[in-house]
Amino acid sequence: MPLDRCVLPAHKPSDEVPQLGHLVLDRYLLFVAARCRRNTVLATVSDLRAFFAVVEKEPADVVVADVLAFIHEQRQPAGDGRVVRLSDGEAGLSSRTIARRLSLVSGLFSWLVMLGEIPTNPVPRLATRRQQGRRNGVPLIRTPRTLPQILDPEEVDALLKALRRWRDRAMVEAMLLGGLRRCEVLGLRMEDLRPGEGRVFIHEGKGGHAGISG
Repeated sequence: MPLDRCVLPAHKPSDEVPQLGHLVLDRYLLFVAARCRRNTVLATVSDLRAFFAVVEKEPADVVVADVLAFIHEQRQPAGDGRVVRLSDGEAGLSSRTIARRLSLVSGLFSWLVMLGEIPTNPVPRLATRRQQGRRNGVPLIRTPRTLPQILDPEEVDALLKALRRWRDRAMVEAMLLGGLRRCEVLGLRMEDLRPGEGRVFIHEGKGGHAGISG
């Protein structure tokens, strides 16, 4: 599965569906694009690429053990282990990020179950006690309910100094100075940038609305 060689072009029309170079995954992306906003499609592309970079199998061959191995890998510190989250000081991806990736990956397998191509979804939900005749489930990853934390100027300076690429710095500054969400930054194209005005055009902001951020 040549997912490691699939890179989205720098300039891509907004109405064109990104591809991963795999027949089944590209069919699923067309399905997602027909019912979701483009930012959701881009997130799905990113998370499927991350999953199959770890689980190097055909989608129909993935089992529960592969999903658990993926969760374990996502919790490992990246690089030299010196990068930690500001919220809790822990290394590895946050619970929210892992849970989002599992949710989008689970969508792929639910789609395959619907088509009859696999018998069950390998992304499990742990069973709990029965309530009113129904067996409920709990997610594999519990995400904490926390309020957003605002960085003080010293923390902002430290964050920007830690970034090693101009690309990363530009993305973080767009979020810090323009109030853009992560998905809005990921959806930016070169033609959306208006450096002369110090603004960027957002095709699909919160609620699907377009607008200009400066």
